[in-house]
Amino acid sequence: MLTIYNFLNFGGFMKITLLTLLFLFTAVLMGKDLYVSQKTGSNSNDATKTAPLKNIEKALKKAKDGDKIYVAEGNYFGLRGKGYLEAKKTVELYGGYSSDFSKRDVLKYLTMIQPTNASSKKGRKALLTFTKSKKGSKIVVDGFIFDMGMKNSYSKTKGKPEGLETGMLLLPPAKEKGENPTVTEQCIRFKNPASSGDVLIQNNVFLNCAKFGIQAGHKQGDFKVLNNIFISNRMASIEVFGTGGKKGPKGPTKFDGNVEIANNTILFTWSRIKDFKDMGYGVRVMTKLTYNIHNNIFLGNILTGVDNTRFNKNEWLQLDNNLFLMNKQGDLMYTEAGQGVLERVMVKDFGDLEFKSVKGNSGKATKLPINEAYLKAFLNARYSEKADYDENSPSNQYRAAMGLNKQGKLKTKVTMFGNRYPLKDALKLFGAVKDMGAQKIK
Repeated sequence: MLTIYNFLNFGGFMKITLLTLLFLFTAVLMGKDLYVSQKTGSNSNDATKTAPLKNIEKALKKAKDGDKIYVAEGNYFGLRGKGYLEAKKTVELYGGYSSDFSKRDVLKYLTMIQPTNASSKKGRKALLTFTKSKKGSKIVVDGFIFDMGMKNSYSKTKGKPEGLETGMLLLPPAKEKGENPTVTEQCIRFKNPASSGDVLIQNNVFLNCAKFGIQAGHKQGDFKVLNNIFISNRMASIEVFGTGGKKGPKGPTKFDGNVEIANNTILFTWSRIKDFKDMGYGVRVMTKLTYNIHNNIFLGNILTGVDNTRFNKNEWLQLDNNLFLMNKQGDLMYTEAGQGVLERVMVKDFGDLEFKSVKGNSGKATKLPINEAYLKAFLNARYSEKADYDENSPSNQYRAAMGLNKQGKLKTKVTMFGNRYPLKDALKLFGAVKDMGAQKIK
């Protein structure tokens, strides 16, 4: 028989059991904390603050979905210097810590993924790849320096204006003698359709990326790119394309995710090849997603600051309070839905656009702590072609006699293209303009 005393005890036991289960469930959701320190860690350690691992790659292999990885100062680019990292779990990555994790200062305790050119022989992948995520998950990348400037191959003599560290960026198969060719991959890549939860990328530097600073396939959830520096990247600094939603014959009809791009400083995004004609955007608005692009600085992008030519609905785009300066061929590349006519729109004409919101954008001259030699060279950057064709040359006369097409040579010249931008100068841009572009990291 169950007495009142026993019943109360039974009820108390049930409460304790439920509380215990709730605690365990919450702990699983929160994940574990793992620590990495290149200077003080060992991969045989248990990844605690006092016994950290030595390599980010080891932590990524050890981590489970929902874990947080804290990384101290150092240069991390894969075990045995292979040149890249892959995250197969949905984790949160935080850099910028002192070696003993007692302090965090992203601009003092530099946590870098900066591979050498030697790693390019085998490590021909993005610097950091996320291979999957799921609905309800969270991915964070906060406080890292992604720099391909030492991995790329640059000409020693061609396209090298006075005062620059390197000559022009060399695209494969071209390379300098004794080097490996440039790896034309992203700094951060989310494999399609990698991000199905929430993504936050903030307080980072994306420098000299040879193919996109960030490129992501995003299915659903919020994808936020906040308070980062992007300089001398190729094709586009940020490209996030939707893999959910619906698409009709004249463009997307439904979106499944949202992108916010705010308080980023985006400078000198270069074209696909050295002719300055194909791509070279700060942000590329893609399909099946809404975009809220605000409080960014777009300066010196080789084509335009923002590209909006993928027929996303105008009411899915907010473009507010951005600063546009010295973009080579316009501030916005725009296609009116259904018309297919490309327009290069300057910021002064943004008022004619029928976006969900387009207000507070400016082209006002603003002083920034930019590397002076790089800025001067960019303003004078030119591409030229010269045809060397002589139809009466002996070789062409012979070819004509043999029924072959006559030939000539096309000589091209570029004054600069994708030249390496110095990391020390990139860091100066945090907090350069109040409320606009990347702010000081607290």
